[in-house]
Amino acid sequence: MTMSDRHESLGRRGFLRQATAGVVGVAALGVSAADAAPADASAAATGAATGSGRVIAFEGPHQAGILTPPQAAAAFVSFDVIAPDRAALKELFAVLTDRVRALTAGGPVPATDLASAPTDSGTLGPVLPADGLTVTVGVGASLFEGNRFGLGALRPAQLTAMPVFPDDDMAHSTELHGDLSLQLCADSRDTVTHALRDIAKHTRGALQARWKIDGTHSAPRPSGTPRNHLGFKDGIANPDTTDSSVTDALVWTRGGAGTEPAWTEGGSYQVIRIIRMLVEFWDRVSLDEQERMIGRRRDSGAPLDGSAETDVPAYRADPQGLYVPMDAHIRLANPRTAATTSQQILRRGYNYERGLDVDGNLDLGLVFCCYQQDVSRQFAAVQTRLAGEPLVDYVSPTGGGYFFALPGVRGPHDTFASGLLGG
Repeated sequence: MTMSDRHESLGRRGFLRQATAGVVGVAALGVSAADAAPADASAAATGAATGSGRVIAFEGPHQAGILTPPQAAAAFVSFDVIAPDRAALKELFAVLTDRVRALTAGGPVPATDLASAPTDSGTLGPVLPADGLTVTVGVGASLFEGNRFGLGALRPAQLTAMPVFPDDDMAHSTELHGDLSLQLCADSRDTVTHALRDIAKHTRGALQARWKIDGTHSAPRPSGTPRNHLGFKDGIANPDTTDSSVTDALVWTRGGAGTEPAWTEGGSYQVIRIIRMLVEFWDRVSLDEQERMIGRRRDSGAPLDGSAETDVPAYRADPQGLYVPMDAHIRLANPRTAATTSQQILRRGYNYERGLDVDGNLDLGLVFCCYQQDVSRQFAAVQTRLAGEPLVDYVSPTGGGYFFALPGVRGPHDTFASGLLGG
């Protein structure tokens, strides 16, 4: 059967009937929105401890998983949308909403009679732990192209296919772009896997996986910011997400402002980059050279002109780069000038490990993920400054994409993409 034949036989409502067989709503799980912890950064750090684990609120003006401090495990998955028309696309987002709401709340799995297929995979047992799960949904530029769904006029203004930047190695990559992205994060790996498996089951006939990469967020060693596979602390200079004036200026899209469609209010541009780290070569470089390439001490994370990781480098007092070299990664990425203040990004990266390549080298690296209000003003400007930096001999970006993280689901009758598709 061809894809088109399958779509015709399935019909607009066929996949929804298939998807909602066994769908469990929040009410059925016995968990209300009031039982969930607030989705701001400070509350998400502790969550609401319940019998089924840490709960991070699903509903709100913004999606969870953006300001939420990184959890221990993550999966980034890109999909092609194979729903046949706009009505089926709307049904897809409704099903996604139901599943994410239920999975992030946790609770007892509905009983299944022996003659029926189980409502749940059973990999987490008869009671689902919420386990700090967040599922962040984004859309890619290709969803708005052509006559597929009639969405061209509603495309977010900055949403394009991710370009190939200098020093990228993406000529033969199969891990690029996509119609829809899911960022699934939780306190345990098996919770992430269970959630993805559940969503794949309930959206069969509407989504086809395109590429996937898993990540881990290590515990701080010995304290402070966690480290990447190069041995350096990663993400020290993130903006203060507890300050709403900062997130309003740097993270959240202003719907209806300038060229942005009104429906984008409360969303954010998501950039995913799969960055392989050539650790065999890196491990042969002297510590002094490593630190000068990064601009920080490897042991403490302090800038080369400071003593603690929280110290702010004094670039104005070092105009010739005698302490922190002019081409150090941290100095190029964030020059800390008045002109570059609005270019800061919110990083939310994870380490990855994918075994060995065909030459027997370790395939280790970083799933770089960041959020911003304007991808051109922020990520692209930073990436352009980093072109040709000394670090490029030891890192190789191999895939990823640009996506627009949808505004949050605002109440029990709202769904993902309701502003885009009409709720």
